[in-house]
Amino acid sequence: MKKFIAGVVITLAIVFIIRSCNDSKKDKSILQENSMLIQQEITNVSKLIVTEGHFAEVYNYKDSKELFGQLLRAEKKALVVVNADVTVAYDLSQIDFEIDMATKTVKINSIPEAEIKLNPDFEYYDVTADYLNQFDAADYNKIKKTVNTSLMKKVEASSLRTNAENRLISELQKFYILTNSMGWRLTYQEQMIESLEGLQVIKP
Repeated sequence: MKKFIAGVVITLAIVFIIRSCNDSKKDKSILQENSMLIQQEITNVSKLIVTEGHFAEVYNYKDSKELFGQLLRAEKKALVVVNADVTVAYDLSQIDFEIDMATKTVKINSIPEAEIKLNPDFEYYDVTADYLNQFDAADYNKIKKTVNTSLMKKVEASSLRTNAENRLISELQKFYILTNSMGWRLTYQEQMIESLEGLQVIKP
């Protein structure tokens, strides 16, 4: 009788161990599948976010050169009209993130800076120059540099960057919804994101 009971106990113990191992393997498999799914979904979300704008600039260019001391002055001038298309973009494929399966956490470490691109179209009017002070490549480069600097100031003072940041937050909401729906956590620079509103702390 004792041998029978001992046999039953041993058999039950073996069954329990086997089930525990199978359950552990199953949980680990599910965890790995979830991790791969999150990785894939984040990759799918990682697209370029672009906000576009249009700016115009009118620039009066003047340059004078003194010849023979102050006896003679040679001048040149031009009226420059610039129409520029501007884009503000975040390349989300450059997001630095890691997946911690042990704690079921997606950690966003950093987000790339916004990429601002200017595409100006220059039109020159009323271009005049004295014989001894002609327009050359240096003048055109100076005009382009000055106008680009002015346009960048306009972009920074506009709502273009803010609109791009709002679109960035909107895109990152997909990260939170995905991880939350799967019972995972989302952090940004070690700070827990506990709601959609919590994404506002994310700044490139």
